[in-house]
Amino acid sequence: MTGAVEADRAVVAAGVLGMLFLITLTVAIEDIPRISNEASPVAAIMHDRLGSVAERVLLTAITFAFFGAGIVVMVSCSRLVYAMSRDSRFPAHQVMRRVSPRTHTPIPATVLILALGAVLMVALPGAALLELITASTILPALIYGSTIVLYLAVRGRLDRQKGAFDLGRGELPVAVCALVWTLFALFVLVAPDEALTSVVIVAGLLVLGALFFLGMLLFDRQALAPEPTSRSASGPTPGPGGDSTPGP
Repeated sequence: MTGAVEADRAVVAAGVLGMLFLITLTVAIEDIPRISNEASPVAAIMHDRLGSVAERVLLTAITFAFFGAGIVVMVSCSRLVYAMSRDSRFPAHQVMRRVSPRTHTPIPATVLILALGAVLMVALPGAALLELITASTILPALIYGSTIVLYLAVRGRLDRQKGAFDLGRGELPVAVCALVWTLFALFVLVAPDEALTSVVIVAGLLVLGALFFLGMLLFDRQALAPEPTSRSASGPTPGPGGDSTPGP
């Protein structure tokens, strides 16, 4: 419970500080048309208001923050690959579900995500990489929205565990507000004409995912029959040959 509370506080603090940072940057803009045409608006605002030395210091701090965010994304993606592979629902799942007996981490899945990121950095420099970053923002918003819609559709059939976290009467309003916010965020992301390429990338990924799912339905339906394996809070446990085994 303590860990969950600390995580909630961290999310709230990050959200508040991020919003304050954006508000400060917006208020500090002197020439909106010029800043809008800058290749790096944040750097331009900092240079105008604080000078070149402070700009470099702050941009260095932002670089470290982006590096940390990139590590989080890589770890999250590798855990998704591992989880799907653990349930035989990912290509080459026999390899991707392996867990290191020494580090207790899914090393093949992590290396896969790292390699894909390196390839994309080399193959998509400049504007193409920015379009891919935009696509990587649209896709999670779609996933979040789909999750909320699914929850609203089945919430009446969900089991309620005694003592578990429950919003009570606020459950439905919070879910509806979350869905409205997600739809608004999607509109903001896909509305600009510059987002067309990113939308096409997302659509292509969704088509590939649908084709893979269809292939499993036709040729490996058994892998889709059981529910995903539940894991203990301590994480994966290495099994024989490096494969993971279900936790308690």
